[in-house]
Amino acid sequence: MNMLGQNLIRLSQSHLNLLSLCPPKFQQIYLDCLGTIPDLRRQESMKWGSQFHLLMQQRELTLPIESLLESDRELETTFKALIENAAELGINNSDVWREAEHCRTFAQNNFVLTVIYDLLIAKTDRAIILDWKTYRQPQKATKLAHNWQTRLYLYILAETSEYSPEQIEMTYWFVKPDRPTSVTFQYSELQHRQTEQDLLHLLTKLETWLHDYQERQIDFPHLPDCEAKCPYYQFFSSQTYAVKQPQEWLESIGKIDEISI
Repeated sequence: MNMLGQNLIRLSQSHLNLLSLCPPKFQQIYLDCLGTIPDLRRQESMKWGSQFHLLMQQRELTLPIESLLESDRELETTFKALIENAAELGINNSDVWREAEHCRTFAQNNFVLTVIYDLLIAKTDRAIILDWKTYRQPQKATKLAHNWQTRLYLYILAETSEYSPEQIEMTYWFVKPDRPTSVTFQYSELQHRQTEQDLLHLLTKLETWLHDYQERQIDFPHLPDCEAKCPYYQFFSSQTYAVKQPQEWLESIGKIDEISI
């Protein structure tokens, strides 16, 4: 049975990032379910990051946070430094609505696009998306601007709210350096239309690749410039994955944990 047109597939920014980088790697992880060997150091870093996100969520919910801070000195130091430097965290009046871990979805073609904002602050005439980054080396603004997290987060808020693109901004806070640093992106109608065009183009290709994979057992193809930019190119050019999983793997794409790009 062909799933396209019958079941919506849930996609996040991490799916789009990997699909844009390496379609064969996307197939390997989300369709063939062939994961990678866990990196213990990375797992520890992700665990700490999860604790930090939990801390910030509990703060927004006005729940006790003392036990979290007392159990991890680095967590406490990082938290206090962010509070001192992020002016947005002090915004708190009756004209402002705010929510941590705020989820929004938007249907596009046969897909449901999902975003989760670490913190969304909605003023009368402006919306601010905040995202906590817990790795030590901040990414360059130019790279962040092209990342699907930035593009999709801004796009979906504009599509699912009354704010115009010019009324929306997104700020990344890199919390691990001694002094937290931030990068802010202002949105525009021109950027919104370009994102929409690029998104529809990518989803149309994904529909074709999924159909070929399911109906004709054809592997996802490399991109035209894959050899030049893709870190997985040599691996996938030397072997082909012929192992196909049952249809339920296709239907469960959106249930697999996000991966970091």
